[in-house]
Amino acid sequence: MSVRALPPELAEKARKELNEDPSRINSDIQHLKDWLSKQPHLRARTDDQWLLAFLRGCKYSLERTKEKLDLYYSVRTTAPELFSIKPSNPLFDEILSLGAILILPKTATSDSPRVSLIIPGRYDADKYNITDVMAVSFVLQKIIMMEDDNAIVAGILSILDLDTVKMGHFLQMTPMVMKKMVVASQDALPVRLKGTHYLNTPTGFETVFNAIKALLNEKNKKRLYVHNQNYEEMYKYIPKDILPVEYGGSGGSIEEIIDYWRKKVKEYSDWLEEDDQYGTDESKRPGKPKTAEDMFGVEGSFRQLEFD
Repeated sequence: MSVRALPPELAEKARKELNEDPSRINSDIQHLKDWLSKQPHLRARTDDQWLLAFLRGCKYSLERTKEKLDLYYSVRTTAPELFSIKPSNPLFDEILSLGAILILPKTATSDSPRVSLIIPGRYDADKYNITDVMAVSFVLQKIIMMEDDNAIVAGILSILDLDTVKMGHFLQMTPMVMKKMVVASQDALPVRLKGTHYLNTPTGFETVFNAIKALLNEKNKKRLYVHNQNYEEMYKYIPKDILPVEYGGSGGSIEEIIDYWRKKVKEYSDWLEEDDQYGTDESKRPGKPKTAEDMFGVEGSFRQLEFD
């Protein structure tokens, strides 16, 4: 078995908050491998570190871990547009280079959450779609799940900067797209979402904010913070030294962070290519096959957004 040892502070957090018992890890991972081998419809990764991420994300409940693994791979099959842009596609680097979604390389302390920075205004809504941007971000998330113990044990905090967002960006956020994004990130990923901090909120923002809030679970609804242009308020939660210089921080420039991720994706290129084969074959699922309608509802079942 090959899983990384955690630094002491993070190991203590995993023990207290996730019920981690190092003496049980190997047997729990083996249990999942045995279970996966008996699922005719599931084509899933069985790397120890990958399965450990799911165990941690489910606080070592084996039943919840199995459900989440199944859901994670079902989303890949039923919402393929969220996983459609491969790193080998030139469009991938084009979108990554925009810096619309980044995961910051530094954390505040050895047991702090990872921070992601989402800046939709950096992509042209006439040229790119939010699902393309999400497809690129899900590749970064796969890498995070393999190597980022802070993100898996302590969770992920998000900054959503809505500066220069246009109506075109809002119009891409259809109820169906929002539902898929929430299921894929809140429900299917084994990551603890530790809150979203909103900056530079424009007129009309409340409509989208309330629509997304309605899809979140109670815990995540309480972790939404609107700072608008009050960066000082945000610094109370997210220290300056991990933030990009563009946000008053000393954690490198956005360009440097893009370059960090470009190198990281290259380093994982073989692993990511191999990862494309995984998902579900719903025709082989015992019982009723899962469909996009089952998982996300029907397009018309959500009230269309209205803008002032």
